[in-house]
Amino acid sequence: MSRIGKMPITLPKGVEAAISGQNVSIKGPKGTLTFELYKSLKATNESGALVVTRADEERLTKSVHGMSRTMLANMIVGVTNGYSKKINITGVGYKVAPKGKDLEFALGYSHPVIFKADPGITFKIDSPTEIEIIGIDKQLVGETAAKIQKLRKSDPYKGKGLHLAGARIRRKQGKTGKK
Repeated sequence: MSRIGKMPITLPKGVEAAISGQNVSIKGPKGTLTFELYKSLKATNESGALVVTRADEERLTKSVHGMSRTMLANMIVGVTNGYSKKINITGVGYKVAPKGKDLEFALGYSHPVIFKADPGITFKIDSPTEIEIIGIDKQLVGETAAKIQKLRKSDPYKGKGLHLAGARIRRKQGKTGKK
């Protein structure tokens, strides 16, 4: 039995779980998320706690058991508290500005870069060099942060580019002049 998969997930007040076949829907104060379980897994709501069980001991079923339980736990946290990631913009002239629901970046290219927001994602611009990505789906928030970072990867020599707040940028020394 998976150590993570067998742990029950307690439902906080204000959160409801609806189970219909393989689909689990979590509804909370910030919104609703749904997740489709693997065919050999089953979720039950036992006295205010979600329990994920598996029907067989196949290798694939064992591997998705703990992951499915963690996905459901992340959904519960998402509909109650939400998720956010901060991205810092480093570089001379690099900045971001809101353009409706989308973002417009100046990243040293000859043109501004427009980033379209996915449904369920909102952006909060703290300053022209800081963005906060907010949403209820942890996976979608992380994917959006990764897509934004890909617009201009961090330069290892000068440290310019887009990177997560708190991330350590590996720096290289560069050339040492002729002596």
